[in-house]
Amino acid sequence: MEFLTGNSRASWQPVMTANTTTSNYWLNWRVLLCSIWILISTAFASFLIWKYEGFRNSQHENRESQNDNAGALYEDEVWKPCLKEIHPAWLLAFRVFAFLVLLVLLIINAIVDGGSIFYYYTQWTFTLITIYFGLGSLLSMYGCYQYHNKVRGESVHNVGLDAERGTDFIVPVHGENFNMSNTEKASHSHDEQLARKPAGIWAYVFQIIFQMNAGAVMLTDCVFWFIIVPFLTIKDYNLNFLIINMHTVNAVFLFGDATLNCLRFPWFRIAYFFLWTIVYVVFLWIIHAIVSLWWPYPFLDLSSPFSPLWYSSVALMHIPCYGVFALIMKLKHFLLAKWFPESHQV
Repeated sequence: MEFLTGNSRASWQPVMTANTTTSNYWLNWRVLLCSIWILISTAFASFLIWKYEGFRNSQHENRESQNDNAGALYEDEVWKPCLKEIHPAWLLAFRVFAFLVLLVLLIINAIVDGGSIFYYYTQWTFTLITIYFGLGSLLSMYGCYQYHNKVRGESVHNVGLDAERGTDFIVPVHGENFNMSNTEKASHSHDEQLARKPAGIWAYVFQIIFQMNAGAVMLTDCVFWFIIVPFLTIKDYNLNFLIINMHTVNAVFLFGDATLNCLRFPWFRIAYFFLWTIVYVVFLWIIHAIVSLWWPYPFLDLSSPFSPLWYSSVALMHIPCYGVFALIMKLKHFLLAKWFPESHQV
């Protein structure tokens, strides 16, 4: 067990800096400034959601405008791989494996450290990414079923088509075969586009969770590896196996899924990433106003004169963390469309 948790004498433990239930702790200029940052972030996120998600119902009725919608999503995008040659079962297998590994790690962490782990943003994000792969597994199962029916239906249709052509076949004039082939391909592609169903509520939930995870995992791991780890190293604290895995496996699995899937990544859904962090911070404020507890992250402690600076810095960090992942997704689609133009699918 010590292998998992490390030596308790050398492990970092949060300390109490002030009584968080007193009125003096909350009624001051520091809390006022931090509240303003939170309100500004909430207003920004709400505006983006209202502007880009609020018109979905009216645009959803007109299927021809589906591609023009910044947040448009088709039903099959949540389970199709990015290349046609990759069978959806591979994406399903990856998601099931990732879900099981993440779930086991989360359960072990809860057993070893208790329920207090859910004071940490890391565990919130880890739980969210576990939910993502669990829901993704279910959607991929449904997708594989749909894919199987589609392939079987096309096989039956092709057999019938070949039989009809075999009984009544006219030799085409020179050059006519090529034109007919292209016409059939274009017609098939057009019919396939029209046949695609707009995504339902669970597909949209899945895509939103994916984009929330993209920013949250980047933020969690960047703060941990570039801020917390150097601090712990200076203080000569140990990092146990679970802590290292919690801040490594999540990114590995998320980038793996991002590599395989064909999900779009509209930039405006950074709003949900902001709201996710805001909900976490407000949750901590409510808990600390009721019960005097240690702060899971020192930079969230409102007794520090630098707390407004810390809060604003963390809020601004959301933009590059989300932006880097968005650039990675854009680069992926650009390279696949360039290297595999006939196979790449979105």
